[in-house]
Amino acid sequence: MGKITVETCEIEGLKVITPKVFEDKRGYFMETYNYNDFKEAGIPEVFVQDNQSASSKGVLRGLHFQKKFPQDKLVRVIKGEVFDVAVDLREGSATFGQWYGVRLSEENKKQFFIPKNFAHGFLVLSDYAEFCYKCTDFYHPEDEGGIAYNDPEIGVKWPVPDDFEFILSEKDTNRTSFSDYKKEHGMI
Repeated sequence: MGKITVETCEIEGLKVITPKVFEDKRGYFMETYNYNDFKEAGIPEVFVQDNQSASSKGVLRGLHFQKKFPQDKLVRVIKGEVFDVAVDLREGSATFGQWYGVRLSEENKKQFFIPKNFAHGFLVLSDYAEFCYKCTDFYHPEDEGGIAYNDPEIGVKWPVPDDFEFILSEKDTNRTSFSDYKKEHGMI
């Protein structure tokens, strides 16, 4: 091991990974993923799909999840900075409905491991950001679900002023409440 440092979070299963960066006058080198190192660190998942998106400042994507085909995700930023959030949707979990957020940037090079059955979203804090993530299952468009990014019961504290104007997709503007999510899943 030694090529990554893994921090556990207050919510069981979430992990922040910092790779070892080798720098010199030419620039830097780092391994962004090595199955053996991740397995030794308690992340043995096998990833089957890589995705990348580009967004401008104020874009908020989320809070998304897959219903019948949940995915573990390993996310990172290669350009710019985002505030990345995971919400625990694991039925019976002691932290069900709680959220955790972390700043990911090209400078800090941190990665965020999000297990299955979490909703996920991020807000772009820099003028521009490129976001990359690995998934353990393929994307199924018909299986997509989401919860409102500003649901008061979950209470994500996005690091922006109260009057900030988020840039959202039409789908993310019309996401369900956490209360409706719980009703739909027989939890209320």
